Amino acid sequence: MPSSPISPCPSCPPHAAGGHGCAVYSSSVTDAEWAILEPLLPAPGSTAGRGGRPEKHCRRVIVDAILYIVRGGIAWRQLPVEFPPAGTVYAVFARWARSGAWQRILDALRDRLRVRAGRDRCPTAAIIDSQTVPAADTVPRSSRGWDGGKRTNGVKRHIAVDVNGLLLAVVVTAASIQDRDAAHRLLAALRGSFSTIRLVWADGGYPGRLLIWAKDVLTLTMQIIKRIPGAAGFHVRPRIWVVERSFAWINKHRRCVRDYETRPDHHEAMVHLAMITTMTRRLART
Repeated sequence: MPSSPISPCPSCPPHAAGGHGCAVYSSSVTDAEWAILEPLLPAPGSTAGRGGRPEKHCRRVIVDAILYIVRGGIAWRQLPVEFPPAGTVYAVFARWARSGAWQRILDALRDRLRVRAGRDRCPTAAIIDSQTVPAADTVPRSSRGWDGGKRTNGVKRHIAVDVNGLLLAVVVTAASIQDRDAAHRLLAALRGSFSTIRLVWADGGYPGRLLIWAKDVLTLTMQIIKRIPGAAGFHVRPRIWVVERSFAWINKHRRCVRDYETRPDHHEAMVHLAMITTMTRRLART
């Protein structure tokens, strides 16, 4: 991924002394994007009343390094030398994933986009679907499985989006898990985060007792949108095309095209980051 010449980084305290700058890649955040993201990041431990020394590395460079991984799909140890050490970058990524920071940032950006589009901050309907992705050898066998229908050994990511295609929830399972079984976790997470949702659209992979369970336990109405009988090849289905477009947004980020993560929650964090990048750039354009 080519880089541009070294440019000043206003968030780097060392730059004020006249000797520091950050290399900007195509995945790096712009000044407008950083103005959106910086207030949403977790507070440094040294400022949260828990003691500790100030952070050694510029936060903007840390975020740029994480986004470089997500966009380029490279291994952590292959980070360019102008970024902080790979172990440091990974530790920050993992710590923020563990604390739910990426989910909170995603929620804040989605709320802003929904309000800007003239919608209520909390959605009342969602669309769910799944996507199978192959797994690398770094993924333990306990986290992956064989999807016979798609002849893929890997994982499935099950996502829920609003009617604009913005991510609401994601659950990663082994590819051998049936959609209707994994949907229990997805719908439970969706209901736990959004009590306002009453209607869920899904494709034909979510039939049977799931609909009864969703209605009786979660008070959700599910509508199954099946393929057109007798239709051959690809055709656009109402509502389902929205979540398919969301998958396309996610797959623009090479780290999400294949599963490299040793933990399912880290794969979920990569999906969060892919959508965070998409939404941040959309907000920064206006």
